[in-house]
Amino acid sequence: MEPGDIPPLRIGLNAAIVAVSGRSPKILCVPAEPGIGGADGLPYDLFDPTRHRTFETALRHFVETQTALHLGYVEQLYTFGDRDRHRRPGDENVHSVSVGYLALTRTDAEPGEALARTGSRWRDWYTLFPWEDWREDRPAVLDTVILPRLKTWTSEAGSDDAALRRQSRVRLSFGLDDFPFDDERVLDRYQLLYEAGLVEESVADGRVAGTGLAAPLGRAMRFDHRRIAATAVQRLRAKIKYRPVIFELMPPDFTLTELQTTVEAISGRHLHKQNFRRLVEGAELVEPTGASSAATGGRPAALYRFRAKILEERPAPGLRLGGRG
Repeated sequence: MEPGDIPPLRIGLNAAIVAVSGRSPKILCVPAEPGIGGADGLPYDLFDPTRHRTFETALRHFVETQTALHLGYVEQLYTFGDRDRHRRPGDENVHSVSVGYLALTRTDAEPGEALARTGSRWRDWYTLFPWEDWREDRPAVLDTVILPRLKTWTSEAGSDDAALRRQSRVRLSFGLDDFPFDDERVLDRYQLLYEAGLVEESVADGRVAGTGLAAPLGRAMRFDHRRIAATAVQRLRAKIKYRPVIFELMPPDFTLTELQTTVEAISGRHLHKQNFRRLVEGAELVEPTGASSAATGGRPAALYRFRAKILEERPAPGLRLGGRG
């Protein structure tokens, strides 16, 4: 190519498909393509305008082809276009841009056997981002590994101004000093770890020769798929606070305990039972079905469903969880 020539552009589509099973929030992963490497990735394919009129039509088609899964709720996340972000063997002067999507589904509604035959699998998203799970306590990896290494990275900045900028980003992203830990800053935290050379993707991209860690910080994904997954987690954590999208992850009838467990799984936070119930009742999100469930083995628990009016309202209220206690 001559200087100033624009390289050919390849447009791809990525799907971050989320479900919740019990206490486990999951993202659907597909096996690596031959010749690319062993890391999992998100469902991905190139957009072919001769076959599909819209991105979403193409996304739904290739996801069904790759995973046997029919998508329900889908929304566009972001466009990812960093240089060399999706290079494949044999590529010459081709730039790849990918449009990321968030999709919500239920594991009990999926074609399990067909899904297994494709090699696709559900991964708990806290295996990708172990520093994001605060449901039991503050993750130990923050104080034993992440924050000490980020302190070293900050001290290695080339100037005092650069060091101050790094310090500010770490404090804001990880909730240090007077800053609270903001559960929505998922992408900010992952991006910091990537820039500091603490995740395997930094090694794969040639930013560092190695992380220097005894064990990887979470399960790596190929290309920039873990960054796309972080964007999806961040979007969903924010969205449940102002839209009732949580119903996409729930069966038609559920107990309030099951609803709380699902919200906790997504937010990575433990919620006080009575406060949560007051929150749900105050938002008028659900209504009793009149039936009960004895699935827990104890006293039968009342079953609820989302109010039809809530599902039709746009915009509709979500669950404003408040600050981290």
